Amino acid sequence: MSTINYDLRKIKAFVFDVDGVLSREVIPLSPDGDPMRTVNIKDGYALQLAVKMGYDVAIITGGYTEAVRIRFERLGVRYIYMRSAVKIHDYYDFLQKTGLKPEEVAYCGDDIPDYEVMCKVGLPVAPADAAPEIKKIAKYICQKNGGDGIARDLIEQTMKAQGRWMQGEAFGW
Repeated sequence: MSTINYDLRKIKAFVFDVDGVLSREVIPLSPDGDPMRTVNIKDGYALQLAVKMGYDVAIITGGYTEAVRIRFERLGVRYIYMRSAVKIHDYYDFLQKTGLKPEEVAYCGDDIPDYEVMCKVGLPVAPADAAPEIKKIAKYICQKNGGDGIARDLIEQTMKAQGRWMQGEAFGW
């Protein structure tokens, strides 16, 4: 039984911010000043499974490090928007490229740059430690903090609602 108050059968795509969502909100800096993000292994499994099962998956982040691009490309994510100054523009590009309708998209964000996109998707999702303004507009607030498995939670609940969890490609990387 899903804890998400939305008809998850509509969802065909997952879009995620990185910092504070797929990685923790506090991150170390490398000696050259680049952020060194953490990743959650179970998020990675769920993301690659979603791709294999035919969902469109996107990353829209204001940040840029080569490691982030490589990580998500290796998981099969086709739509990676980095250095996204105004995320709504990249979200509209994603919709145009995929032909999706807003009600078919779940977007997970944690802070003010995610606000506009979250107002335009069917299922806006926030981690437990998101900014108050983001929690206010989220239809689902995950019990997990950013970086602690929010993608896995969202993808798993969606696939279970659609009868697709532990089916087909689920048993391999």
